[in-house]
Amino acid sequence: MATELQKGKGRPWLVYGGLGLCGAAAATPFVWMVLASFMTEGESLRRVLLPEQVQWANYALAWKEADFGLYFKNSLIIAALQVGGTVLFSLMAAYPLARLPFRGREVVFVCILGTMMIPEMVTTVPNFLLINWLNQHSPFPWLNNWPALTIPFMASAFSIFLLRQFMRGIPGELWDSARIDGAGHLRFLFQIALPLCRAPLLTVGMFTFIGSWNSLAWPLLVTNTPEWRPISVGLQQFVSEAGPEVHLQMAGAVIATVPVLLIYFLVQKEFTEGISLSGLKA
Repeated sequence: MATELQKGKGRPWLVYGGLGLCGAAAATPFVWMVLASFMTEGESLRRVLLPEQVQWANYALAWKEADFGLYFKNSLIIAALQVGGTVLFSLMAAYPLARLPFRGREVVFVCILGTMMIPEMVTTVPNFLLINWLNQHSPFPWLNNWPALTIPFMASAFSIFLLRQFMRGIPGELWDSARIDGAGHLRFLFQIALPLCRAPLLTVGMFTFIGSWNSLAWPLLVTNTPEWRPISVGLQQFVSEAGPEVHLQMAGAVIATVPVLLIYFLVQKEFTEGISLSGLKA
């Protein structure tokens, strides 16, 4: 295609125009959400395009009415625990699948990949039954607490696959040098392989953070008090209780969206690199 464009046979304006239209269509709801968050109640109900005067107080009102401080804190704790656990367990599962030649390694890897084909809703009931059993037989509570919101999601087949593909590309000479220096697999993993996996690890962390931050159905299932409910649940309740206050609903939606956007903009370079490099490994 590049050759055709250079020869003038292609139509780049058509491609760029189509991409521009698709981008504008995708961005329109988000742009209106931000603009509506600065409107008065009457302006938001009339669906005007621009506010006559910016209403900064909408964010303070939404934060106070929805008690976003509690939900925001819960989401940060839950996301941090889930990201840390997923990165650690995925790294330790991916390393033997990539570097240790044990019997049945490929079978194990195929079974892990096979779990990616199972719809999430199919595993909801078994996960809940397991959490409920642990809640009844453990010395500390699982339901209405952080373990039920984090531990079932610390094993990610996609994260293991991504890290395994990247680790297969680590030169064997590094392992030979580490062995000469007396390093074992654990030391090699955390002192040599871990720094090299920065891009895919950030990618895993970003995907895990976004999934945890946006989770709604599972928190509603395993919690029945606001004590540990994340911001997605708080936003859903606020939208149902705010009624016609569309401007406050949009302000709440912006508050819930900002952390995800910040995380993406901070790691977008490593995210692209991690996906492209991991996908090229044999």
